[in-house]
Amino acid sequence: MYKTIIIEDEQRIREALSIMLEMVAEDQIQIIAYAESVEEAVKLIDRLKPDLVFMDIMLQNGTGFDVLQQISFNSFHLIFTTAYEQHAINAFKYSAIDYLLKPIDPEELKTAIDRIALLQERVLEKQQLTELQQNLSKTPDRIILPTQEAMYVVKLEQILRCETSGSYTTFFLTDGRKIMVSKPLKNYEDLLEPPMFFRIHQSHLININSIVSYSREGMVHMNDKSVVPISRGKKEQFFKLMKEEI
Repeated sequence: MYKTIIIEDEQRIREALSIMLEMVAEDQIQIIAYAESVEEAVKLIDRLKPDLVFMDIMLQNGTGFDVLQQISFNSFHLIFTTAYEQHAINAFKYSAIDYLLKPIDPEELKTAIDRIALLQERVLEKQQLTELQQNLSKTPDRIILPTQEAMYVVKLEQILRCETSGSYTTFFLTDGRKIMVSKPLKNYEDLLEPPMFFRIHQSHLININSIVSYSREGMVHMNDKSVVPISRGKKEQFFKLMKEEI
């Protein structure tokens, strides 16, 4: 059972989330407290030491970020609840932080809770939160790649190409590093998109700026000396994109 605190200043949303949690995760979730304000949230988290926190961003007299900056206890799983638009949703994805979009969908709620079981003990990463705050106010220029060893902060321009295998994706960087994350490439395709990036094949996504040459036969040579195939279904779109780049 995950000891859970819900931090939300709208009563109807607190009640709706509580009901949904009972419906989809009654045997996984134990709600131990609710908070409406920053001060109340900080006191409850530090005193009760929850396993899981649902955090609204906009609270009475402050934000969820104010809570996270003031707490002493930070060994819990965090799921933001937000009504933000697509730009902000991408900011969450770039920062590798879990979120639920309001109005909350019961199936997405269940998926988020089930995902917790796959993670090791979670300590909030200040770098993630810093990146999220910055990305909410501008177009993200970097992404956080979570592995079991660390959270890697990578500038988008450093990503040379990505290669997926099953439910894992390897990021090949311009400095020679390889970072493997336990998510399929489709999770990153809507973040790494044209004109800078292109999904050239079911298994490959490349940085257009890192191309050395390409052939009509459908092979792309990258500046790390790798050769990436163009799938038949992507050829026309790829050649059109390259013409536009010239």
